[in-house]
Amino acid sequence: MDKLAFLQNWFQRVWIDGDLDAIGEFFTPNSQAAGVMQGLDLRPEDFEELIPALMRMMSSPTVTILRHLETEDWLWALLVVRAKTADTLAPIEFTAQVAMRFDDGRIAEAFNHFDLLSFFEQLGVLPPEAMALFLSGESLA
Repeated sequence: MDKLAFLQNWFQRVWIDGDLDAIGEFFTPNSQAAGVMQGLDLRPEDFEELIPALMRMMSSPTVTILRHLETEDWLWALLVVRAKTADTLAPIEFTAQVAMRFDDGRIAEAFNHFDLLSFFEQLGVLPPEAMALFLSGESLA
């Protein structure tokens, strides 16, 4: 399976279908994923808590890969995630980027960036245009 198909399978099986038992099939035993939350590297088993926590806030997710680049050991992808809020079913759309190094056909390390600011704005837990407010010196405190 090529790296792009692998990534699509990861999102489909684990994130969309909710098959948390499959997480170990996608990672090497000592792999780590950085960037999901600042200062926190996730181990494969951490996704067993992260994914349900995020999925309680949204439903019907789809992941579209807009661009990707593969090298011998690496895959980089630009994604758009579309879903609905769990409570009102309002549409949500945010972008993400992932960079993954593969070893023996599985993810050995990953660097992620998800536009969680936009995600939380669309959920209504941050004010609209939060970035503009923050840049103007406003605070939520």
